[in-house]
Amino acid sequence: MNETIELLLRHRSIRKFTSEPISDEVLRTLVQCGQAAATSSNVQAVTVIHVTDTDKRESLAALAGGQPYVADAGAFVVYCADLRRPKNACESQGGDFSAGMMEHFLIASVDVALAAQNTVVAAESLGMGICYIGGLRNNPADVSALLQLPEQVYPVFGLCLGYPDQDPEVKPRLPVDAVLMKNVYSEAQQRELVAQYDEQVRTYYQTRTGGNKDSSWSEEMRALVGKESRPHMKGFLADQGFATK
Repeated sequence: MNETIELLLRHRSIRKFTSEPISDEVLRTLVQCGQAAATSSNVQAVTVIHVTDTDKRESLAALAGGQPYVADAGAFVVYCADLRRPKNACESQGGDFSAGMMEHFLIASVDVALAAQNTVVAAESLGMGICYIGGLRNNPADVSALLQLPEQVYPVFGLCLGYPDQDPEVKPRLPVDAVLMKNVYSEAQQRELVAQYDEQVRTYYQTRTGGNKDSSWSEEMRALVGKESRPHMKGFLADQGFATK
C-alpha cells in the first residue's frame, strides 16, 4: 500500500462543507490535473465551467433536484462533453465536421469522466471532499440554457468541491471477485458474492441511518434499472448534435 492507494480506498461523497473557499489558483491546478488524464486521440473533449454566480448556483441546485450543497460547496463546476472545439478546429483546416457520430459522443463522455476523476483525486489529496452531481441531467436543456452551451456541447455532471464538514463512513463496494474476471465473463461467480454484498450494504445503511433505511444493493438496482431513466436524454442529445448515427 502507498498514500495514493490509501487515498483512493478512503473515498466518500461529501454533502456538507465548511465555509472555507477554494482559491482560483487551487481550482486551476485541479483542472490542470484533470487535463493530464488520458484522452482518446488527444481530442481533449472536455470543458469545465466554474459557476461563481450565486443565482446560477441556486438555479442549478434546483434543476439538479433540490441539492443544496450545489449552492453551498466551496466551488461548483460543471463538466461538459465538448465536440464544439474539435469541430471548429476541423473546419479551420478546411475539413467537414461529421456531426452526430456515436463514437465521437462516447469519446467525449469518457474524456469527461477521466478528467473529472483526476481532479477528484487531486482535490482529495489536498484534504477536500467532493460530490458528483448527475442530477443536472434531470433538466439538461435548462442547464444548457443557463450556461449558454452551444450545439455539440452537453453537461455530463456537476462537481461539488470543498472542505468537509462531515465524516461519513466509506460505503462498501462490490467484492473484487464479483468485478475482476479472467479471460471470459462469468455470472456464476457473481451470484453468491452479490448476495453477501447485499447483506453488507443493508447493514451499512441501517448503521448509518440508525435503522431508518433498510435496503440492499440488488433492491436499489431493481428501483434504478427496473424503470426508464431520464428518457428525455436521447432527444436532448440529438438536439445538441450528439449520437444520431
